[in-house]
Amino acid sequence: MDDKRMRQRTASEDRRTVERLVAAWLAETERHDAGAARKARTGWEEGALSEAAAQDLATWVTARVTDTGFTEDEGPYVEGPVRITPGDKDTVHAWLRERGHGV
Repeated sequence: MDDKRMRQRTASEDRRTVERLVAAWLAETERHDAGAARKARTGWEEGALSEAAAQDLATWVTARVTDTGFTEDEGPYVEGPVRITPGDKDTVHAWLRERGHGV
């Protein structure tokens, strides 16, 4: 596979990761602060999260990493509604930085 096709595939995979995690973040935010969730959802749907929403997403995804790569003996399993790997966190942070957010 050439570099251009590999980048397109990776960008598509990254976008799916971001969409999956943003949906989980918005659902959780809705349970705790409906107004903030509404504003964040509007920004997401319009393609431009506010800086506050971007920071909340970055913090949320960091705090919710559920697949730490540790075995049961090495560290805690973090329960969560969606599986989030350290790589997923990095993908979301990179996606936010690409859009000008200071993460």
